Amino acid sequence: MTAEQMLGTSLLLGAFVLLAGCYGLLYCLGRLRASRRLGRAAAAAYLLQGITAGLLALSSLDLWWKALLLASFVAFVAIPPLTWRFLERLHEPQEHHS
Repeated sequence: MTAEQMLGTSLLLGAFVLLAGCYGLLYCLGRLRASRRLGRAAAAAYLLQGITAGLLALSSLDLWWKALLLASFVAFVAIPPLTWRFLERLHEPQEHHS
């Protein structure tokens, strides 16, 4: 791997993680404020993360790392909704837990 390839791959990996965080943050803000606009922004961040994962699949990373990135991308779509549901249940009034 050349220095240029290594730099490009590391920048894509950083973007992958950054976009995952943006998706989670925008999803939660969209739910908190009941904003379709923020929900669409969250979907756009997730889409960009998918594009980044696709570009990483074309990189010189080992097959194991490519599979791990793909699995992470697929699994991450569920994390913010599951976390949101958990927080809603956690903060429900006590009489609803019976």
